[in-house]
Amino acid sequence: MLTVSELNQRILRLPNYPKPGIIFQDITPLLSDPSAFNSLIEHMSIPFHDLEVSHVVGIEARGFLLAGAIAQRLAAGLVPARKAGKLPRETYYAEYQLEYGSAAIEIHQDAMPKNSRVLIVDDVLATGGTIGALVTVLSKIPVDLVGITVISEITELNGRLGLPAIRINSLIT
Repeated sequence: MLTVSELNQRILRLPNYPKPGIIFQDITPLLSDPSAFNSLIEHMSIPFHDLEVSHVVGIEARGFLLAGAIAQRLAAGLVPARKAGKLPRETYYAEYQLEYGSAAIEIHQDAMPKNSRVLIVDDVLATGGTIGALVTVLSKIPVDLVGITVISEITELNGRLGLPAIRINSLIT
C-alpha cells in the first residue's frame, strides 16, 4: 500500500484554476492508477472500519468517485448528495453560501432510515460550507453522523470550525 506522502506526491496542483488565486488539486492520477486508488480508499476508510457505518454519503461530484469505493470497503450503502434540482423525488435540502451567491445540496428523503450511521465523503474540506449544509440535510432524517473523510483539507480556511465535533479524517493538510 502506498503511503499518504506517496499519494500526496501524485496530486497535480494547478495554480490559478479555475480562477486566479486558487490552486486546483487534480486527483486524476490517484484515480487512474489502481495501486494509488486502492491505497487512497484504504487510507480514507481505515479510521471508520470498526464504527459500523451503515451509509456513506458522497458529495457531488468528486465525492462520488470516492464514496462508492469506500462504501464497498465498509460494506455500507451509498447515498449521493446532489446539487439542487438533480434528484427526481422528494428531497431534504439546505442552502449554503458561495463566494458570489448561494447553492444548495440535497438527498432523497427516503435515502436511508432514521438513525443510520453515516460517513460523509468528499475530496476536499475548504470553508466547510458544502459539508456543513450536508450535515444540516442529514439532521432532518435524523442520522448518527460517524465522521467525515476527505483527501485534503485547506486548514487556513478553518472549515472544520463550523462542523460538529466528530471525527474528521483528512489525509493531506
